[in-house]
Amino acid sequence: MNTKIAIISDSHGKREYLKLVLAHLKEEGIHYLLHAGDISKGDDLELLHNFGVPYVCVFGNNDNHLLSLSSHYNIKQEPTYFKIEDSTFKMMHLPFYMSPDSDVVVSGHTHIFEHSYNGKTLYINPGEICAREKPRIEFVILEISQKEYKVAYNYFEVSSMLLHKEEFIYER
Repeated sequence: MNTKIAIISDSHGKREYLKLVLAHLKEEGIHYLLHAGDISKGDDLELLHNFGVPYVCVFGNNDNHLLSLSSHYNIKQEPTYFKIEDSTFKMMHLPFYMSPDSDVVVSGHTHIFEHSYNGKTLYINPGEICAREKPRIEFVILEISQKEYKVAYNYFEVSSMLLHKEEFIYER
């Protein structure tokens, strides 16, 4: 069975956009949820917590006021290392720890969707939920199988709220 992991970042308190993405992710049947920082609101942490799948978040540079909530929610200092099934992950907000010491390295902060694979480590920045830098509500669904990584870049155009999707496949 393939593992489906939602990767989001930089929601910056745009609750309606975050709810839109979470509703779509529910339909996609994801197994895990990762948020690479700049959540900005405790209420949005509650949305992630109640989503119904295991989740991990990291503090972004705009999340210092959320530090007191770390005992109640799964939000960690960056970089944080964890494992999902047979794959190792490193996640951060600021792209300062980009060494290839995990199977998948996730970052945020730049608000730019990026992906690359060097034959050992997959790097992903999912872009932005908040649609601040461009009129797109962006997120990634990473599907991991024994043989490949499938990176599905998804975005809603703010003007029409139409969903667009591009897929990139890397052999493991």
